[in-house]
Amino acid sequence: MSFRSYRERLYRLLSNDIGIDLGTANTLLTVRGFGVVINEPSVVALNEKTGQVVAIGSEAKQMLGRTPAHITAVRPLIDGVVSNFEVTEEMLSYFLNRVQKLSPKLIRPRLVVGVPSGITNVETRAVRDAAINAGAREVYIMEEPMAAAIGVGLPVRDPIGTMIIDIGGGTTDIAVISLGGIVRSKNLHIAGDRFNEDIIAYIRNEFKILIGDRTAENIKIVIGSVVPGEAPVEAEVRGRDLVTGLPREVIITDSDIREAISSSLATLIESVKEVLESTPPEVLSDVMARGIVLVGGGAVISGLADLLNEELSLPIHVAHDPMTAVVRGTGIVLEDMDTYQEMLLAQEEAFPPTE
Repeated sequence: MSFRSYRERLYRLLSNDIGIDLGTANTLLTVRGFGVVINEPSVVALNEKTGQVVAIGSEAKQMLGRTPAHITAVRPLIDGVVSNFEVTEEMLSYFLNRVQKLSPKLIRPRLVVGVPSGITNVETRAVRDAAINAGAREVYIMEEPMAAAIGVGLPVRDPIGTMIIDIGGGTTDIAVISLGGIVRSKNLHIAGDRFNEDIIAYIRNEFKILIGDRTAENIKIVIGSVVPGEAPVEAEVRGRDLVTGLPREVIITDSDIREAISSSLATLIESVKEVLESTPPEVLSDVMARGIVLVGGGAVISGLADLLNEELSLPIHVAHDPMTAVVRGTGIVLEDMDTYQEMLLAQEEAFPPTE
């Protein structure tokens, strides 16, 4: 056994290998041998007077829109990329420390981090640098569509065309994959957060009521759908009347949600068609036979698979546990680094480490 392979084996024995889905809405961590151990909102609460972190994750999300003047609850990632380097580093350090308490080892962990496709070298290096500063020994970057495809068991390394749509919080990744690489892809900033913004704008314009992000997200989850159901679904919404400034309550139906997000949804579908139109014919024939797999939190929106099937005339499959597909994919890569080494090295060439 060579010294290099011996050293690598020793590292595996003495360290935690961790896969991370660093998402706009949620951050998920999986540990080799343990599975998914953390699934927390990507939110950090800061004390503006002292500059100290007050809370991270679920506790911080509870504070969104409900903090006093000197405390601010922020999302350090916007559209899937680092917008606040220091806060992202604090958040990663917190999650990594929690993992180390779960399974304490002697050496700093090796990470595989999922990032949106199409982001710049600068944005990717920000993720890598934040992870290194948070305590990682090595950081491998993997595009989220590829990680998600591995996570749901698609034959990504075979000469077979597969297509995946990852609808996250900040971005939607549309990718066609074959032979361990992305053949065609598109990343757009139309995802869960944009749908929330659409709902807020619609209720403000139609009902003259102002609601917050959390309320919009709850409405989307409870009654959101993109195709009419057998019977209308309603929900009570409370907010501030823009005319009187006083609290007011209105009834919102699923048809209101469909109308609110219709424009963004049409843009998403058009983007999927653009990717299909630019896909090579042989790969496209595989996609026609195998269909498209939906992952991410947006995949569970009621009726989305049926709408895509109608618009694209292709089989649409919603992955099992779609919200954890990316982090499960990073975990599979960690379990078998030798098999996926070439794929990771290709990512290293595309996003070289900071000098």
